Amino acid sequence: MTDPADSTPAPPPPSPWERERPARTRAAVARTPLSRERIVEAAFTVLDRQGLDGLSMRQVAAELGVTVSALYAHVSSKDDLLELMYTRLFDGFELPRPDPDRWQEQVRDYARAGRRRLLSHRDMARISMAHVPFTAELLPHVESLLAIFRTAGLPDRIAAEAGDLISTYIDGFVLEEGMWRDRAAEQSGEDTSLARPDWREMAEEMQDYFASLPAQDFPHLRALAGMMVTDSSDERFDIGLEIILRGLASYLPDATKRAPSDDGRAPDTT
Repeated sequence: MTDPADSTPAPPPPSPWERERPARTRAAVARTPLSRERIVEAAFTVLDRQGLDGLSMRQVAAELGVTVSALYAHVSSKDDLLELMYTRLFDGFELPRPDPDRWQEQVRDYARAGRRRLLSHRDMARISMAHVPFTAELLPHVESLLAIFRTAGLPDRIAAEAGDLISTYIDGFVLEEGMWRDRAAEQSGEDTSLARPDWREMAEEMQDYFASLPAQDFPHLRALAGMMVTDSSDERFDIGLEIILRGLASYLPDATKRAPSDDGRAPDTT
């Protein structure tokens, strides 16, 4: 019995006129449709690799393997793209219902989460400083933060300024962290996203320097040498935040809602 497959004629060899044509046996690779979400993800990749100064629409297009003009069907400009990147950081983030008995803890959680968001990508503090959070996507977050301040009993004038004060503190602190990380990368030759400053070594050097200053000229720097610089950015951030919270609490009509701790450190909420 003859196998039908054996009687199937073999395909003829390519004719001389087809030898120089592109091969037809390979299927074309399907492209993932370009979208605003893909553009933002590519922008984060470029940002982490090259920093804000190296981020451009051309670099984002190259990362995606498309022309620059293709991007403008989804984003109107680089500023529009930066705003989308900043807004993306708030995806999934929600402030809790205001609790006047826990308002300081709620603000601490908000500030720590804000710092983590900005640290999640290189130079995000610079982007944050250049974009006000009054877009349709971010206004609910502003409203929720103001609700915490007002529900706690802060006077309206203070509550109106408190949100900007907290945001400015977070931006400035993370901006400084980013600058030291970039400096560590330059000195070590490592990728910026991987470089980490040796805070302990830096703290020890500065503390030793302050302690060596002439006592008659710098009595206070010498006295505080061991406290001027710490080896933990987390600790520094929390202490600075606690100073702000105690200042805000001083405006409350009910003094019992002020922080009772007197050791100069933020309460442990872990």
